[in-house]
Amino acid sequence: MADLKIRGVRKRFAETTILHGIDLDIGDGEFIVFVGPSGCGKSTLLRTICGLEEPDEGTIAIGGRDMTNVPPAQRGIAMVFQSYALYPHMTVYDNMAFALKLAGTPAATIRDKVLAAAASLRIEALLERKPKELSGGQRQRVAIGRAIVRHPEVFLFDEPLSNLDASLRVQMRIELKNLHRALKSTMVYVTHDQVEAMTLADRIVVLRGGKVEQVGAPLDLYNRPDNLFVAGFMGSPAMNFLRGAADGNGAVTLAAGGTIALPTAAGLAAGAPVTLGLRSEHVVLGDGEGGGDSLVAVVQNVELLGDFSFVYLQTESSGEALVARADSNSTWHPGQSATIGAAPQSWHLFDSDGKARR
Repeated sequence: MADLKIRGVRKRFAETTILHGIDLDIGDGEFIVFVGPSGCGKSTLLRTICGLEEPDEGTIAIGGRDMTNVPPAQRGIAMVFQSYALYPHMTVYDNMAFALKLAGTPAATIRDKVLAAAASLRIEALLERKPKELSGGQRQRVAIGRAIVRHPEVFLFDEPLSNLDASLRVQMRIELKNLHRALKSTMVYVTHDQVEAMTLADRIVVLRGGKVEQVGAPLDLYNRPDNLFVAGFMGSPAMNFLRGAADGNGAVTLAAGGTIALPTAAGLAAGAPVTLGLRSEHVVLGDGEGGGDSLVAVVQNVELLGDFSFVYLQTESSGEALVARADSNSTWHPGQSATIGAAPQSWHLFDSDGKARR
């Protein structure tokens, strides 16, 4: 296995810069997930790591060796794409063995490696089938198995589950995590789905506009986002945001009404504009009788999800949208008024431009 070091990597296509000087260290055996909106550069960064794209500036080292100008086949990596890219005329066994045959590996060694990979992915019974005889999840396992037999130093995954239905994605996430624990390999995974990122990653790299916004463990990013973008991107539903202004006495007066006492607001000048963030599970809904200084919102919709519900609200005075998580037996209904509250430690305070957390 191997660690991965990326230093000052920039990538341009014509006049458009996609990657703006990426610096990143990935440890030996880590499961790292690149996440971000479409067009943020995550797939371009992955393709640059594997050598399918050449960086205009910067270096890439794998296992302590500079691989910046080394051909993809000599980098000791294996890549699993969004499309399965299986040879339709070959059996599962032959698809998994193909790269080893090209490399001149002895037949007995090929068989041992293919059978071992098939066992780890529970596809032994499929080895004589053709790709057209497989489900989407089975095809994805074969594509992963084809990578495993090569025993690469680094696995690269480019949105490998996006073509699967919801239940299969859940199943494959679990299998990928189990596979990582079994192989103890370095894995770099690209997705736009923050739920995948949260459930799979040892650490998450959040990208926007070709720049790294924040790197950290999933719960660190969820509980202590560095800026407004990370706060809004990580988590489903997204964090609620409310505009306000510091009162100069360690509290924030909201545009939607109400005043929130926050230790993190201490030292802010009176009138300084800020943004408050609040996760849906931390919203405390009251009966709407909180008085003139309360934050009041009107229920717009209720989404029943079995053991809990999401209550969608809009503040009365400022029209800002909020989502609250409530018990499944709650009786909230559209048109009902509710007061909004939360424990002081549940609020997140950001500068007005959203670039820094206080």
